[in-house]
Amino acid sequence: MSVTSGPAAGPAPGMSRLLGIGLLAAALFSITFVLNRAMSLGGGHWVWSASLRYFDMALLLAAWLLVRRGPHYLGAVLRLFRDRPGFWLLAGGVGFGVFYACCCFAADHAPGWIVAATWQLTILATPFVLRAFGIRVPLRGLVFLGLIFLGVLTLNLQRAASGVGMAQILAGVVPVMVAAVAYPVGNQLLNRAKHAGDEASVLLADPVAGVLLLTLGALPVFIGLVLFVRPPPPDAAQVGATALIALVAGCLATTLFLYARNLSNDPLRIAAVDATQAAEVAFALLGEMFVLGAAPPDLPAWLGLVAVMGGLIGFTFQERA
Repeated sequence: MSVTSGPAAGPAPGMSRLLGIGLLAAALFSITFVLNRAMSLGGGHWVWSASLRYFDMALLLAAWLLVRRGPHYLGAVLRLFRDRPGFWLLAGGVGFGVFYACCCFAADHAPGWIVAATWQLTILATPFVLRAFGIRVPLRGLVFLGLIFLGVLTLNLQRAASGVGMAQILAGVVPVMVAAVAYPVGNQLLNRAKHAGDEASVLLADPVAGVLLLTLGALPVFIGLVLFVRPPPPDAAQVGATALIALVAGCLATTLFLYARNLSNDPLRIAAVDATQAAEVAFALLGEMFVLGAAPPDLPAWLGLVAVMGGLIGFTFQERA
């Protein structure tokens, strides 16, 4: 059964367009860090924070495709999952399941903006993930990636200097480091499928379809977590917060991000879109200050933030040099 393709691909999108979409996605993504921290402070279990989001996303994304594209298109997407379950379980289980479970666990041990800052190690991980897929990334951007890493390191060393125990710091850092690698692995697997040149590529031209397939692939991870950990039932506030995250960050932000990331096959542009997610740090910090009443950072933390953002700016615009 064939699916009608969209218009023929036009010229490569401009960098400013890619950055604008990526930054909008970053602003929406930052809600995740703020609300996950709020749920943790309110006593919500991290397993439900992770799992409920993706259960909600599966329903929301399927309903959106059903209404916008019709049952024929949704059925074609679901058949794509049925025909290649191993691929989607791997891509979704790693790119969404491992990634988000680690982020929610870390939110129990560190402020949301610190988790968001540490999460920027995904920008450092992306070139190496792309190389593992056989794609070489120009080395000139690695200096700025190193600056981002230095900023993240400064932020976490500042926490140690302020009296936070090393065990708690590691519990907030190590899972995010795992997530930082898992996310681009899942995204690159999706990118490969989108540019394979077969009927699946036509379906995956709609970014919502790709997000739904990754979400379905992640569900066994979260079901396994619930069965293994057996957390106490979530309260109404946690159910509502995870539903909001699912809609704003899971559906809207992820779709925008993957749309921008998949507009090009050029590895430098892919990495640049990934780099826009460094803006999540600033958005998450402002969110915690205004929503949760968190204290503003001290001078060493500000220096770390400047290093992260400076690395982002340098990395993003160095190709124009």
